[in-house]
Amino acid sequence: MCGICGVIGGDSEKELPRVRAMTSALAHRGPDDEGIHAEADAVLGNRRLEVIDLAGGHQPMANEDESLWITFNGEIYNYEALRRELTAAGHRFRSRSDTEVILHLYEEDGERCLDKLRGMFAFAIWDRRRQRLFAARDRFGQKPLFYAISGDRFLFASEIKGLLAAGLPVQPEPAAIDYYLALRFVPPPLSMFRGIEKLPAGHYLTWSRGALDVRRWWELSFDREKALTEDEWLHELDSKLRDSVSAHLVSDVAVGAMLSGGLDSSIVLAYMEELLGPSIPTFAIGSSVRSYDERPYARIVSQRFRTNHIERTESSNILAEIPPLVRCLDEPSDPIAACFFAASRLAASHVKVVVGGDGGDELFAGFDRYAAWRWLDWYRRLPLPVREGIRKLSSMSRDSFAYKSFSQKAQWLAHVGSESGAAARYARMNNFTRFDPERRRDLYGPFMRESLACCEAEQAILRPFEEGPAVDMLHRMLYTDIVTKLPEHTLMLSDRLSMAHGLEMRAPLLDHELAGLVATMPAQLKLRNGTTKWALRRLASRWLPPEISSRPKQGFMLPVAHWLNEDTGKSLQDSLTSGLLVKDGWIQVGAVDRLFREHLGRRADHHVRIWMLLNLEVWLGLYVNGTPVLSEFLSKVAATNPRKPVAAGRPQSG
Repeated sequence: MCGICGVIGGDSEKELPRVRAMTSALAHRGPDDEGIHAEADAVLGNRRLEVIDLAGGHQPMANEDESLWITFNGEIYNYEALRRELTAAGHRFRSRSDTEVILHLYEEDGERCLDKLRGMFAFAIWDRRRQRLFAARDRFGQKPLFYAISGDRFLFASEIKGLLAAGLPVQPEPAAIDYYLALRFVPPPLSMFRGIEKLPAGHYLTWSRGALDVRRWWELSFDREKALTEDEWLHELDSKLRDSVSAHLVSDVAVGAMLSGGLDSSIVLAYMEELLGPSIPTFAIGSSVRSYDERPYARIVSQRFRTNHIERTESSNILAEIPPLVRCLDEPSDPIAACFFAASRLAASHVKVVVGGDGGDELFAGFDRYAAWRWLDWYRRLPLPVREGIRKLSSMSRDSFAYKSFSQKAQWLAHVGSESGAAARYARMNNFTRFDPERRRDLYGPFMRESLACCEAEQAILRPFEEGPAVDMLHRMLYTDIVTKLPEHTLMLSDRLSMAHGLEMRAPLLDHELAGLVATMPAQLKLRNGTTKWALRRLASRWLPPEISSRPKQGFMLPVAHWLNEDTGKSLQDSLTSGLLVKDGWIQVGAVDRLFREHLGRRADHHVRIWMLLNLEVWLGLYVNGTPVLSEFLSKVAATNPRKPVAAGRPQSG
């Protein structure tokens, strides 16, 4: 696992200091080693986290005649099998690393080498003979790649901070801010910074003599179903899951596991224990607010598989993490980022590599909204006066701020059910807790209104929903989530916040061979009679107790809604209404005041919207205005709410 960067074109002597600054900015991604290769037309940089071939995997790495140079971020899980094939074809290796395998595979197959790679990756290969850069991002977007064109130079890096370290100008992108507030992700090629773009998941690019070419090389298709019995499906699923988890354990250092007590992380751990035995390091975070705390379930799983379990209680000082979070991400986030940050910090203090359950909800249909779709048809059949009564009741009732409260469910029905078309309802699902078009029009100040012709951020999800390779409604939703929110929200947070702590996060459920199988599984095996992840639950029941295998979905979250209380809320309200967003015309003070009044009066749970605005204010101050706004107040929050200590040790086996 690494941080990669480079500059193609320009004077290499002048670019060398810039690339050194870029690698320095990415040092957290690779604290174990640093390397730079410079020649006439290219300078490549690398920061390395040593996981495979600790002694021989130094980067950038060259082929035998040094006509090709690579800087690589990620893990190739089938590298040993590929190495044997390439050796049989006459290639000679100087290391045991997966990095060198990519180089030789590129020599053999060119761009088609991507089809043979099983893993997560972002890499760039400088082809001296052809004077061409070839760069690629893995199928699901587990590893990032950003780039910019400055004059005759092409710059790339694993994170935006790497490009900013090269001296690129800092300009906010208003369209990206609109996407962020509407959807909580910024779709490629945009980033939060004008002129800095990101390569989409499953795409590659070439840069040659001033010409950029970006192409898709992989796409998951849901338009074909495989004809198997249910028992045959469970057998196939069991075989692929075991194979994927086994592949994801390749490492020269110890591998631990994130453990939430949910179905995905628990079934991954079940296969790990079968392959490695007991005493696997497992990590969990939780809250003192019981309805948000998943640690009791994580302990059940830990006891079942006899792990060395370590956990931490997070309290309201998590609000003080907003400035560090923004610095890690180079962009604003939502409250889930705080959960990733806390979990990664805990695991990184014990291991270099962990596996988790990322992707399980999107592949196997685990989110509540997939099951709730059927309630929309029921709601739409109600007489208009009844629907209007539900809407008014939901808006007038006080919110308990409990997870999946009645008030929130009623608001969701009224919000999503107001649309008649499937695509429009799906769009409403995705901005229920964020800012829908009406809220954004009310929120935006004169600068944003002038910068945006209209609020059409929802098109980023409507296009794949309507045009993607899927037929039935469930698979249309799964496909859209996989190509939009999964890479640019979930996996973005997972990568950036684990690497911020020098931790490698792996996702066995996102193995492309497993995903290809699950994509051909009939929808009724994923969602049946309101039960999400139906086939996965049946499979999990072989190892897991019923309180885990049958447990409803609980999101990975902390009780931020409760922490934004009367004590902290009024001060944050004052800070936002007198801050940069309002002063510079990005947002209007009245809309902010309404959000706080309704939240503090418990008429509606706006904690996600408030958190997003706080993040945007901090981001604007840190990156655009050079002012660490809100940091002092958020630090006071930490001082009055000290973090509770780690509770470590192996539980008694059950």
